[in-house]
Amino acid sequence: MNASEIIKLCKGKGLNGVPKCSLVSNCLPPEPINQRLTEEQLSPPVPSYHVNSRTDAFHPKLQRTCLDCPVAVIRNLTATLEINLDLYSTKTLVETRPNTKIDIREQRRYAFDENWDEERRKKNWACTSKMSYMTISKYAKYQTDRLLEEDQTLLEENRNPNLSTFDGPDKVTERNKTVKFATNVDLSKPCWKPQLNELTKLPSLFKVECADNMLSYMCRDLLGMNTVQLYMKVPGCRTTGHQENNNFCSVNINIGPGDCEWFAAPHEYWGVINSLCERNGVDYLRDPWWPPNLDVLRENNVPVYRFVQKPGDIVWVNVGCVHWVHAIGCCNNIAWNVGPFTVKQYQTAIERYEWNKLRQYLSIVPMVELSWNLARKAKVSNQLLYQLIKNCLSNTMKQNYLTLELIESKGLTVKKYADECENDETAYCEDCAAEIFNIIICKRKSKKTKTHLVYCLDCALKQSTSLENFVFLEKCCMENLMNIYDKFVCY
Repeated sequence: MNASEIIKLCKGKGLNGVPKCSLVSNCLPPEPINQRLTEEQLSPPVPSYHVNSRTDAFHPKLQRTCLDCPVAVIRNLTATLEINLDLYSTKTLVETRPNTKIDIREQRRYAFDENWDEERRKKNWACTSKMSYMTISKYAKYQTDRLLEEDQTLLEENRNPNLSTFDGPDKVTERNKTVKFATNVDLSKPCWKPQLNELTKLPSLFKVECADNMLSYMCRDLLGMNTVQLYMKVPGCRTTGHQENNNFCSVNINIGPGDCEWFAAPHEYWGVINSLCERNGVDYLRDPWWPPNLDVLRENNVPVYRFVQKPGDIVWVNVGCVHWVHAIGCCNNIAWNVGPFTVKQYQTAIERYEWNKLRQYLSIVPMVELSWNLARKAKVSNQLLYQLIKNCLSNTMKQNYLTLELIESKGLTVKKYADECENDETAYCEDCAAEIFNIIICKRKSKKTKTHLVYCLDCALKQSTSLENFVFLEKCCMENLMNIYDKFVCY
């Protein structure tokens, strides 16, 4: 049906209430796999792709390897394409923006396969950290001092092979008390242009901005997703367990000089890990967590990829792959997300979007807004992917019409959104964190300020069934939405 036929069937349906809009039939965590995995299956080798030439770098086989595996390591690609990794070194960062403030997480330091409670008596899943700030120059000194300490400790260990810095929870040394992890150094600003230009040498699958990347169709920056972020580490720093925002793929390059150790589980097992977190008092989505050992995962039939990322190595994290990372040495990493135009990518992104709504957890990627942007600007050739996007457009277009109908039935007026612009921020509900599409329902925070609180229709109705004291703003008129819907075709 075209848009007019769909809207015709909706007439009168929104007068007594608007049903909730769901974009998938099921977004619940996947059920555990019944078949018991073998020891070899529980510790699978990581797929590795070694690049020996520019032909290898741009060969379709590289893309197939990445899209077919939960996680993959691409070795020698940065060297082959002559990507200057020194641009992301601590020395260059200090020379470029020494006084830039960066987020610091102070973490307790343990061995890669350990995680203890505050008293260091019992292994657990929760990871505690303290938030603070440092300038790039101050962290650079901290990192350099730790690098010198590590070199000295390695010399001592080589002289005495029986010496261990991780003999158990009761052995607390200066080296394993706490570590400071510099997170989310934003490289999206103009001063980092040389760093961003260097990444345009990458194949299209890995590019930050590319016509083949769904996230390039967002009309603004989603920091750390369609922009590059840098992480500065010392030995023991941890990127705790997680899936990428809305299950998008990610690209991670180790700048060095030290190594990182990665642990990863396929998307199909996130439900099991979610259950393990719940059993151990940890919120899988909101809390930082780390498996206390790998055996607990293997006992629950979860396969774990384990591998080392050396300087220059690219780690490709595929759709929905669960992963956690431990710094072996002092190193910097750069990372960003990409969204290949595959059915699996879009489907899992929408599923996580709906799961987030159930958990009242904000989706960093506004999937409804992104879907309408794809309809406006992208050329989609995969028929099934096209149908999935079209389904999102159809459901949200109907929701938009029914909402307008309900508001008008109460004798209220919907005004044109005066500040509409292409780079406008996505609105999220103040109460439930759901994305607000097109019709902004808001009221002033106070009479003294001009700031507004925004609500979804359900949360607004909970406050007032008559919707009194709310203002209604429409970003895109119904006719324009219908035109976008009708013009979106599969190529």
